[in-house]
Amino acid sequence: MQFIDTHAHIYSKKYDSDRDEVIERSKANGIERIYMPNVDVDSIDAMLEAEQRYPEMCIPMMGLHPCDVDKDFEKQLYVMEDWLSKRPFVAIGEIGTDLYWDKGSFDIQREALKIQVEWAKQKQLPIVLHCRESIDETIAIIGEMNDEHLTGIFHCFTGSVEQAREIIEMGFMLGIGGVSTFKNGGLDMVLPEIGLDHLVLETDGPYLAPVPHRGKRNSPEYIPTIAERVGDLTASTVEKVSEITITNANKVFNWGKDEL
Repeated sequence: MQFIDTHAHIYSKKYDSDRDEVIERSKANGIERIYMPNVDVDSIDAMLEAEQRYPEMCIPMMGLHPCDVDKDFEKQLYVMEDWLSKRPFVAIGEIGTDLYWDKGSFDIQREALKIQVEWAKQKQLPIVLHCRESIDETIAIIGEMNDEHLTGIFHCFTGSVEQAREIIEMGFMLGIGGVSTFKNGGLDMVLPEIGLDHLVLETDGPYLAPVPHRGKRNSPEYIPTIAERVGDLTASTVEKVSEITITNANKVFNWGKDEL
């Protein structure tokens, strides 16, 4: 069986001691591709180095993470926009809003998000959205800017059935990761109502490892564990989870299109 990890920071320093081994174990567990979200200007070189080392597997995005939006965010966006003009990226991400760490920067987070969504529209790229403790706010912003060309993933979805349906109605996928395996993660109430048709799998490695690895470094090799849990919650076989989530990921990232 094959799987796609739609969101992993495999270029993180947390993998520096054994990145080759992690990639090999991931391949052995059926992971065929890992989509890498950028976070800030400083992460670009490491991300592109991972792409160069594993070109068939590690695929980069470009974006400014909301937790890295500060008073100089426009300078960072200038550098990223330049990168987008120089070479292809499969998505604008990881972008969005975050009210967990810093409620005081929401206005500039929103401004940075809107600028990057406009990039996505201009370049007809999907967006990968972070929305920790800010899912309603992010839905509202995307709802205002949405059009027939805008699509993407609400990464690390942990919301309600109603929020899931709003996101699906806008034409977006839900990124499901290790939280689905947590006892009080809440997705056991959501996924049975939603089904597989709008889901993609992700780890968010090195963060949010699934049970039984919770509290340790997460890794793309754990995607099959997440797939099994998603299968249990949607009354589907793991084979069906693999098939549908790969189809969904390929659709979001336009996999196989000439321009990629």
